[in-house]
Order: sequence, then C-alpha cells, then structure tokens
Amino acid sequence: MPELYIGLMSGTSMDGIDAVIASFDDGRVDIEGTLQKPYPDTLRRALLNAVTTPVDQAIGNIGALDRQVGECFRDATRELLASTGIAAGEICAIGSHGQTIRHQPDAVAPYSLQIGNPALIAAGTGIRTVADFRSADIAAGGQGAPLTPPFHDWLFGDSEADRVILNIGGIANLTVLRADGSPVIGFDTGPGNTLLDRWVQTQQKQPFDQGGAWAASGQSIATLLEDMLTFPYFDIAPPKSTGLDDFNLEWLAQFNPERFAAVDVQATLAELTARTVVNGVRKTAPDATELYVCGGGAHNKDLLERLARNLPEISVGTTSVVGLDPDWVEAVAFAWLAMRTMNNQPGNLPSVTGASSKVVLGEIHSP
Repeated sequence: MPELYIGLMSGTSMDGIDAVIASFDDGRVDIEGTLQKPYPDTLRRALLNAVTTPVDQAIGNIGALDRQVGECFRDATRELLASTGIAAGEICAIGSHGQTIRHQPDAVAPYSLQIGNPALIAAGTGIRTVADFRSADIAAGGQGAPLTPPFHDWLFGDSEADRVILNIGGIANLTVLRADGSPVIGFDTGPGNTLLDRWVQTQQKQPFDQGGAWAASGQSIATLLEDMLTFPYFDIAPPKSTGLDDFNLEWLAQFNPERFAAVDVQATLAELTARTVVNGVRKTAPDATELYVCGGGAHNKDLLERLARNLPEISVGTTSVVGLDPDWVEAVAFAWLAMRTMNNQPGNLPSVTGASSKVVLGEIHSP
C-alpha cells in the first residue's frame, strides 16, 4: 500500500487552509481526500493586520496568532481524516506550510517567518509534522522561495515542449520546465490576487472579485500601469521572491489611485498581474508553448483571458489539463515536500532559490 502524506497550505491570500491526503508513486499523485477550511473572520483580520502593520505587532500578539493558526491547521487535519475515514496511524507525516507573516530573504539578516505551531499540530493529531520549510534554504544562501518548483518538475516536467506552471495566489510565481532538461527556473513575478483582493474589499466590500468580473468591466489605465511597472522588483533577475511586505495597499497608495474610477483601478491591477507574468515568461521561457495555471487565480476568468491575449503563441489552461486540480497543487506540494524530508532527501532547487546547494528542508515534530 502506498505511503500517505498530508499537505497543509495557507497562502498569501490568507483566506484559509487547503488540506489534502496524497500518495506519490512513479511520477503520479493519487489524492485520497481534500478539505478547504476558511479562517474565522476575526483571525483573518488579525493576520492581515499583522502583515500590513508589522512594526506595530507585539511579540505576544504574534505568539497568540501562532497558537491560533496552529489550532486551525490541527482542526483541518482532524476534519480531513474524519471525512475520509483514514486513521491518523495510516499517515506517514504532515507537511505544514504554515502562514507567512514576513518574508525578508534580502534583508541584512535574511529570514522568512511562518506561524502555525507545528508542535501543536503534531500533538493534536498524533502525526509527525514537518514545518519551517524555508529556513534551511535561506541558511544555504537562498531565497527560501518559491518552494513548489521541485514538485512541479517532478509531476509536470516530463514533456516534449517547454512549459510554464503559473501559481496565482496572493503572489504569482512561475516555474519554467524546459524539454531539454535545463535547470528549472522558478521565481515570484509580483502580485497575483493580493492587490485585486485588497482593492475590491475597500471599494466594493466584497472578499474578492468573483471571476474577475469587476475588473473585466473596467478599462486599464495606461499611465497608472506604466508607473506601477517602474517598481524596481520587476526588473530584478531571478532568483527572486516577494510577498505582502512589498505589495499591499500602502504600496498602491503611492500611485494615488483615488484619481481614477475605482473599477478602472481594478482593471489596471489585473493588467499589472498579467503583464508582469507575461514579462517573466518572455524573459525566461521564450520558447514555451504551454502555460498551466494553478491556485485561486485559476478561477479568475478575466486574468486567464488577459494572459491569453498577451501570450497569443502559448496555449493557456489550468493544471487540470496535465493531471492535477489547480485548487490542490500547492497543498499536494507540501505533502510531497514532507515525504522528501522524511526520507532525508533535498527539497529545494538551487537554480530556483539561489541556494549554494541542495538541502533537506523542514523540521520534524513528533507527537
């Protein structure tokens, strides 16, 4: 019987937890169960506040959030097991990404902070839990992100054509898989859904722009877009990674968006996400003929149409075309990374993160 692993993921959109039970065999993923568990509204607001006002956060507040997020991850695991009838003893390990609060790989003292107490998850489920996946790569001189490209390569890399895997969460990141076996390239292109979500929340009092319909009803503002594209991050060559530390409402405010109709700002933010992805593809995968999208952005019809318009020579679809539902790619990746850790196998790719070597990622917490 194949070994079973649980992956727990909460991305920069901070809307909740994706949980999955999966097994891995000969380049194939078998999913035994899935669960999406939203954060309680009060916790989500507290997390967003912790990210957007980091200098105002007391240590005690971060400690309390670490506990609360850990409890949510623990409870999601319990609910997932109950819904599938799979016993905790049948699971080899949990891979918990945690919730990113700060990501500063280029600071004088580089670090990346994910909360979601893994010891509490292990104790509350009876399952060994692997967490803190980014620190080992950063210690080896890397960005600590993105971490999913090795999994993308393992699952989607066997192709006769150059292809790109695009994850659109709060931040968008690319994985470039070349048919000739060249080293994998992976990096954050910039904002994915985060600015779109924050703007629609402030202007429409909606959690997100369903299907990108509001953005599609507006007109992109050329001058505003060009101003945004001058942000230095976009011109940095990979390896590179970013987060909500860079792209947030404070970042947007410097461009005085209130000068324009709110719906046109939304359209411009959608075009910014699409354009920075397209620029990344053209620079790093000029011969790609396939682009497959995963993450929450895979459900944004407007974003997919913008990508297709800007990349007419490339077939644009979701990862369901190549064998894995786009909603579960990230969570499955952390189940896969947990498997790598438990087998003492490296989980990073220096060509992606810039680390000096391949290293085993994560710390193991026993129940």
